[in-house]
Amino acid sequence: MAKTMRNRAVNSKTLFITTSPRTPFKMIPEIALLDEEMNGEEWTPETQAKFYYLLRDRDFFEGEESKTPALSARDRINRSPKALGFVSLPIVGLTPVGKEFVESNNKEEILLRQMLKFQLPSPYHPLGNGAADFYVKPYLELFRLVRTLGTLSFDELQIFGMQLVNYNYFNDIVEKIKRFREDKERYKGKYKEFKQKVFYREARKIYEDEILSGNIRTRESRTTTVESFLDKKISNLRDYADACVRYLRATGLVFVTAIGKSLSIIPEKIKDVDYILDTIDRKPCFINELVKYENNLWNPTTPRLLTDDKDKIIDKLSIEFGITTDHTLSINRLKDILNENIQKRKDKKIAEQVKVLKDYSLYNEIDETFDTMGRAYEPSLFFEWNTWRAMTMLDGGEIKANLKFDDSGNPMNTALGKMADIECDYGDFDVTVEVSLSSGALQFKMEGEPVPRHIGIHKEKTKKTTYCFFIAPTINPATIAHFFTLYISNVDMYGGKCTIIPLELFTFRKMLKAAMDAHVKPNSSNIKKLFEKSQKIAKECFANDENEKVWYNRITNEAINWLAV
Repeated sequence: MAKTMRNRAVNSKTLFITTSPRTPFKMIPEIALLDEEMNGEEWTPETQAKFYYLLRDRDFFEGEESKTPALSARDRINRSPKALGFVSLPIVGLTPVGKEFVESNNKEEILLRQMLKFQLPSPYHPLGNGAADFYVKPYLELFRLVRTLGTLSFDELQIFGMQLVNYNYFNDIVEKIKRFREDKERYKGKYKEFKQKVFYREARKIYEDEILSGNIRTRESRTTTVESFLDKKISNLRDYADACVRYLRATGLVFVTAIGKSLSIIPEKIKDVDYILDTIDRKPCFINELVKYENNLWNPTTPRLLTDDKDKIIDKLSIEFGITTDHTLSINRLKDILNENIQKRKDKKIAEQVKVLKDYSLYNEIDETFDTMGRAYEPSLFFEWNTWRAMTMLDGGEIKANLKFDDSGNPMNTALGKMADIECDYGDFDVTVEVSLSSGALQFKMEGEPVPRHIGIHKEKTKKTTYCFFIAPTINPATIAHFFTLYISNVDMYGGKCTIIPLELFTFRKMLKAAMDAHVKPNSSNIKKLFEKSQKIAKECFANDENEKVWYNRITNEAINWLAV
């Protein structure tokens, strides 16, 4: 008989949010692999280590080699995949909702339902002696907080929102945030100092008992002073809040500003959020009844959303799209009509963005965004998005970002695996664009996959000559060496020889500036000439027994002066 899994008791004083993986859709290939390779096996330290090694050898694997494979496997599976009901343990398998999450295209809606069922306490998360008075569905109340306040800043979420351990505290938290906003007005020019003061004050209140008793050692580190203890707790709050933002955004209901770091409900989704807040019970359920809790958690049809209500869908189609339908249509057909029109609206908004981008009117904003993206809540997403905008501005082709956009046309998630970040169709040839904030020796591996592998996939799909720009703030010497050798290496998996130009972000911005200042704007022929020049330089370097540094320096100079090539 299978052993019953023991769930770790929650002893937190603040909201506990699933944090692994940081980006929720990254769990999909991992739980699919788990089910494919280990369905029916018992989840033990031995099978956990087995799964880690299976995962490590997959293209989509991210992370350094683990010294504790079983622990790493538990971290990937026992957190979000189990807590949100996608996998069943200790006998490994996908739940009904887990199967839908892997197989369905409507992943945002599936994720949303599961997040709305996440609760504290639960049979998965019983409360320990040191826990706060938990009685909450965290994501439900955080949606309510954003909707009630209109906007919620990251700072407000970290300092106050993470204190929402009981839904009965909701009004008190709202009042705290309103007072914080009023007090902030008296600290203009000194906001950082003000925020730090308030954060420490609130943290001290939360952990008053531990401080008074002298129990200030944390599990993560041996803090020996009250200040270091509070610093650690504040850091944890920031981590949980960051994970919370990523999961809220992944539902497609919440817009997160790039630099201002605030959350708001996407205007087109306000009715959906209001329906959720009006219909879903705020009270946790089946707290001590594991079977009933799992039956509900694993049910892919609960809770009901606006898109499960025929009347609401018909109203939405009429009000937002001017489309008249009736009750004779099935709810699935109504959903299809709604989704088709939402996609058309999204495509129209993106097309409007493209039109503006192509006249170079947003050059200054795009250039400045490269300076500020490091302060964005998810820098890699905004690097990818801003590079797509820059490539679109250069015009001369059809530029497609493989990142996911929300219903308002705002960036939502980075490109998934097995495809380039950006694909540029220039008619008789294509260019893929990969971006990376990494600076390590393996920076050319994108989401576990080598850049040239993406080129090979693209060549196989399109049957066209394909080149590649690889853009990063700094280019590691190992990346330069790797790309240099690919000019003469005939690798079948990569579609033969690969022409990849590594560009430091500084160089790419110089290229944009040259295009902006040019009397005659560049077109696809200018881009093709640069890649052909790169091939010519590589041949000369190989013929003259010159190394990759010579090639890289020469092609960088050509890129800076690319309109003269």
